[in-house]
Amino acid sequence: MNIENISADEAIERLKQGNRKYITAEKSSGDISLCRREETALHGQVPYAVVISCSDSRVIPESIFSAGIGELFVIRVAGNVMDDHQLGSVEYAVSHLGVKLVLVLGHDKCGAVDAAVNHDPDGYIKFITDEIRKAVGDEKDEYKACCLNVKHSIGIIESSFEIHREEEHGLKVIGAVYRISDGTVCFDL
Repeated sequence: MNIENISADEAIERLKQGNRKYITAEKSSGDISLCRREETALHGQVPYAVVISCSDSRVIPESIFSAGIGELFVIRVAGNVMDDHQLGSVEYAVSHLGVKLVLVLGHDKCGAVDAAVNHDPDGYIKFITDEIRKAVGDEKDEYKACCLNVKHSIGIIESSFEIHREEEHGLKVIGAVYRISDGTVCFDL
Protein backbone atom coordinates (compact mmCIF):
# COMPACT_ATOMS: atom_id res chain seq x y z
CA MET A 1 0.00 0.00 0.00
CA ASN A 2 1.34 3.42 -0.95
CA ILE A 3 1.32 5.52 2.20
CA GLU A 4 2.47 8.79 0.69
CA ASN A 5 0.08 11.68 1.17
CA ILE A 6 -2.67 9.72 2.91
CA SER A 7 -5.12 11.81 4.90
CA ALA A 8 -5.23 11.96 8.68
CA ASP A 9 -8.49 9.99 8.66
CA GLU A 10 -6.93 7.26 6.50
CA ALA A 11 -3.97 7.16 8.91
CA ILE A 12 -6.30 6.79 11.91
CA GLU A 13 -8.09 3.88 10.22
CA ARG A 14 -4.76 2.26 9.38
CA LEU A 15 -3.68 2.52 13.04
CA LYS A 16 -6.97 0.97 14.19
CA GLN A 17 -6.68 -1.90 11.69
CA GLY A 18 -3.08 -2.49 12.73
CA ASN A 19 -4.08 -2.60 16.40
CA ARG A 20 -6.84 -5.14 15.67
CA LYS A 21 -4.27 -7.29 13.88
CA TYR A 22 -1.81 -6.92 16.79
CA ILE A 23 -4.31 -8.02 19.44
CA THR A 24 -4.57 -11.50 17.91
CA ALA A 25 -0.99 -11.84 16.64
CA GLU A 26 1.69 -14.06 18.14
CA LYS A 27 4.52 -12.29 16.29
CA SER A 28 5.05 -8.82 14.86
CA SER A 29 3.50 -8.51 11.43
CA GLY A 30 5.08 -5.27 10.22
CA ASP A 31 7.32 -5.44 7.16
CA ILE A 32 10.92 -5.53 8.40
CA SER A 33 12.27 -7.43 5.38
CA LEU A 34 15.60 -6.86 3.66
CA CYS A 35 13.66 -5.58 0.66
CA ARG A 36 11.88 -2.96 2.82
CA ARG A 37 15.16 -1.91 4.46
CA GLU A 38 16.79 -1.49 1.05
CA GLU A 39 13.78 0.42 -0.28
CA THR A 40 13.79 2.91 2.60
CA ALA A 41 17.58 3.26 2.44
CA LEU A 42 17.31 4.16 -1.24
CA HIS A 43 14.14 6.27 -1.23
CA GLY A 44 13.91 7.52 2.37
CA GLN A 45 11.09 7.31 4.87
CA VAL A 46 7.45 8.11 4.25
CA PRO A 47 5.71 7.55 7.59
CA TYR A 48 1.92 7.85 7.67
CA ALA A 49 1.75 8.95 11.32
CA VAL A 50 3.77 10.46 14.14
CA VAL A 51 3.32 8.56 17.41
CA ILE A 52 4.46 10.19 20.64
CA SER A 53 4.55 7.45 23.25
CA CYS A 54 6.03 6.66 26.61
CA SER A 55 9.48 5.08 26.84
CA ASP A 56 7.96 2.16 28.78
CA SER A 57 9.43 -1.05 27.37
CA ARG A 58 5.95 -2.62 27.21
CA VAL A 59 4.73 0.07 24.79
CA ILE A 60 6.09 -0.61 21.30
CA PRO A 61 4.18 1.52 18.76
CA GLU A 62 5.39 -0.36 15.69
CA SER A 63 4.13 -3.62 17.15
CA ILE A 64 0.94 -2.16 18.64
CA PHE A 65 -0.07 -0.88 15.19
CA SER A 66 1.42 -3.77 13.15
CA ALA A 67 3.70 -1.33 11.35
CA GLY A 68 6.96 -2.01 9.60
CA ILE A 69 10.07 -0.06 8.75
CA GLY A 70 9.37 3.48 7.58
CA GLU A 71 5.65 3.52 8.46
CA LEU A 72 5.62 5.34 11.82
CA PHE A 73 7.69 8.29 13.03
CA VAL A 74 7.98 7.40 16.72
CA ILE A 75 8.98 9.80 19.47
CA ARG A 76 9.40 8.14 22.85
CA VAL A 77 9.81 9.93 26.16
CA ALA A 78 8.79 8.89 29.66
CA GLY A 79 5.22 9.98 30.34
CA ASN A 80 4.75 11.05 26.69
CA VAL A 81 5.43 14.64 27.81
CA MET A 82 6.13 17.39 25.31
CA ASP A 83 8.94 19.91 25.29
CA ASP A 84 10.80 21.80 22.57
CA HIS A 85 12.76 18.70 21.53
CA GLN A 86 9.65 16.62 20.93
CA LEU A 87 7.91 19.57 19.22
CA GLY A 88 10.91 19.91 16.90
CA SER A 89 10.64 16.25 15.99
CA VAL A 90 6.90 16.58 15.31
CA GLU A 91 7.52 19.69 13.23
CA TYR A 92 10.14 17.84 11.17
CA ALA A 93 7.82 14.91 10.47
CA VAL A 94 4.92 17.17 9.52
CA SER A 95 6.74 19.81 7.49
CA HIS A 96 9.51 17.72 5.88
CA LEU A 97 7.99 14.25 5.64
CA GLY A 98 4.38 15.30 4.97
CA VAL A 99 2.80 13.38 7.86
CA LYS A 100 -0.86 14.31 8.38
CA LEU A 101 -1.55 12.56 11.71
CA VAL A 102 0.04 13.08 15.11
CA LEU A 103 -1.02 10.60 17.79
CA VAL A 104 -0.18 11.07 21.47
CA LEU A 105 -0.31 7.54 22.88
CA GLY A 106 -0.57 7.22 26.65
CA HIS A 107 -0.88 3.91 28.45
CA ASP A 108 -2.27 2.48 31.64
CA LYS A 109 0.08 1.42 34.43
CA CYS A 110 2.43 4.30 33.48
CA GLY A 111 5.27 4.68 35.97
CA ALA A 112 5.72 8.37 35.15
CA VAL A 113 2.05 9.13 35.79
CA ASP A 114 2.17 7.07 39.00
CA ALA A 115 5.29 8.98 40.13
CA ALA A 116 3.58 12.32 39.45
CA VAL A 117 0.34 11.37 41.19
CA ASN A 118 1.62 9.35 44.16
CA HIS A 119 5.25 10.32 44.79
CA ASP A 120 7.61 13.28 44.87
CA PRO A 121 10.69 12.25 42.90
CA ASP A 122 13.77 14.39 42.59
CA GLY A 123 16.60 14.58 40.09
CA TYR A 124 15.88 14.77 36.38
CA ILE A 125 12.70 12.69 36.77
CA LYS A 126 11.17 15.76 38.44
CA PHE A 127 11.15 17.57 35.07
CA ILE A 128 8.84 14.84 33.75
CA THR A 129 6.64 14.51 36.83
CA ASP A 130 6.25 18.30 37.15
CA GLU A 131 4.92 18.43 33.58
CA ILE A 132 2.52 15.57 34.27
CA ARG A 133 1.33 17.27 37.48
CA LYS A 134 0.43 20.35 35.41
CA ALA A 135 -1.69 18.06 33.26
CA VAL A 136 -3.44 16.02 35.94
CA GLY A 137 -3.86 18.50 38.79
CA ASP A 138 -5.35 16.72 41.81
CA GLU A 139 -6.63 13.70 39.85
CA LYS A 140 -5.78 10.46 41.68
CA ASP A 141 -7.45 7.92 39.38
CA GLU A 142 -4.63 6.48 37.27
CA TYR A 143 -6.60 6.06 34.05
CA LYS A 144 -8.18 9.52 34.26
CA ALA A 145 -4.76 11.01 35.02
CA CYS A 146 -3.33 9.21 31.98
CA CYS A 147 -6.09 10.65 29.77
CA LEU A 148 -5.54 14.15 31.16
CA ASN A 149 -1.82 13.82 30.50
CA VAL A 150 -2.47 12.81 26.88
CA LYS A 151 -4.86 15.74 26.42
CA HIS A 152 -2.27 18.10 27.92
CA SER A 153 0.35 16.95 25.40
CA ILE A 154 -2.17 17.37 22.58
CA GLY A 155 -2.81 20.92 23.77
CA ILE A 156 0.91 21.72 23.72
CA ILE A 157 1.23 20.39 20.17
CA GLU A 158 -1.88 22.21 18.97
CA SER A 159 -0.73 25.52 20.46
CA SER A 160 2.62 25.27 18.71
CA PHE A 161 2.74 27.94 15.99
CA GLU A 162 4.31 25.70 13.35
CA ILE A 163 2.02 22.78 14.04
CA HIS A 164 -1.07 24.99 14.18
CA ARG A 165 -0.18 26.47 10.80
CA GLU A 166 -0.12 22.97 9.29
CA GLU A 167 -3.75 22.26 10.25
CA GLU A 168 -4.90 24.03 7.10
CA HIS A 169 -3.13 21.25 5.13
CA GLY A 170 -5.14 18.45 6.79
CA LEU A 171 -3.06 17.78 9.90
CA LYS A 172 -4.85 16.16 12.84
CA VAL A 173 -3.57 15.77 16.39
CA ILE A 174 -5.35 13.09 18.40
CA GLY A 175 -4.86 11.05 21.55
CA ALA A 176 -5.33 7.44 22.57
CA VAL A 177 -4.54 5.14 25.48
CA TYR A 178 -2.92 1.71 25.17
CA ARG A 179 -4.02 -0.99 27.61
CA ILE A 180 -1.00 -3.09 28.53
CA SER A 181 -2.97 -6.13 29.72
CA ASP A 182 -4.86 -6.83 26.48
CA GLY A 183 -3.09 -4.72 23.83
CA THR A 184 -6.10 -2.64 22.82
CA VAL A 185 -5.87 1.04 21.98
CA CYS A 186 -8.76 3.26 23.03
CA PHE A 187 -9.10 6.21 20.67
CA ASP A 188 -12.07 7.66 22.59
CA LEU A 189 -10.72 9.79 25.43
